[in-house]
Amino acid sequence: MAAFSFDWNAIRSGLPYLLQGAGLTVFIAGVAMLLALGVGMAIAILSQVPARAVRGLVRAYVEVFRNTPLLIQIFIVYFGLPQLGLRLSPFLSGLSALVLYTAAYNAEIFRAGLEAVPKGQHEAARSTGLSALQTLRHVIIPQAVRISFPALGNNLVSLVKNTSLVSVIGMVDLMFVANDISFNNFRTFEIYATTAVLYVLLVLGLTRVLNATERRMLRLR
Repeated sequence: MAAFSFDWNAIRSGLPYLLQGAGLTVFIAGVAMLLALGVGMAIAILSQVPARAVRGLVRAYVEVFRNTPLLIQIFIVYFGLPQLGLRLSPFLSGLSALVLYTAAYNAEIFRAGLEAVPKGQHEAARSTGLSALQTLRHVIIPQAVRISFPALGNNLVSLVKNTSLVSVIGMVDLMFVANDISFNNFRTFEIYATTAVLYVLLVLGLTRVLNATERRMLRLR
């Protein structure tokens, strides 16, 4: 059995492409999170309406997307929807699946944040003449966002790692680039080890930014 030798040249030649893939991962995660924040907040608000049918639909969406694997959701969007006449590109398929999956978690986070705002805030805002919509927009939602921020940050970190799954349908990200390089140079250990390091650096850097942002939000209270 031949002795294993670590090939630094494989890393040096592949690193520029891996860094480009890391940039794509950050872009995909950023776009998906922005969209998932909007969808999640809308779902959380709908979960508070009196209509039981609406609350039931919202609950069904959250339960389905939170309790099924993301990979299955990606396959349904990319391979299943064309059977229904809707064909999306790998990018739109992967992005849609990430948004729907992440929004389900964001919705629960926002719902908890909305319910954590004291009822007195609603009453005080309405007593000043604000409408229900104005109260929600200017008083309740800003407080709910601050309350929800730590959990949303954790969700963003998870999203960065979850983007690796979209490579299975041909969406170009860090994992896709790593697969492509390793299939061409057969230096699997070196390439995937470097990819793992890049994911660690991305997550650690993101965590530091989120922690700094959270401390700043606490000072502005």
